Amino acid sequence: MSIIVYLIPVALALGGLGLAAFLWAATSGQFDDPEGAAHRILIDEDKPMGEPASADDAFRNSAE
Repeated sequence: MSIIVYLIPVALALGGLGLAAFLWAATSGQFDDPEGAAHRILIDEDKPMGEPASADDAFRNSAE
């Protein structure tokens, strides 16, 4: 029963720490643009990156 005396403050401290971390993240702009990265991946680049390398080229380069 005396362990409760220690567990309740520890639980409250961890809860307060979690709340403080959430409030810091919310006020520092961590949640400002949650969908930007999801839409950014769909946008095509202006210049193509070039021809993809074949598996044979990768094998030849690793053998050298």
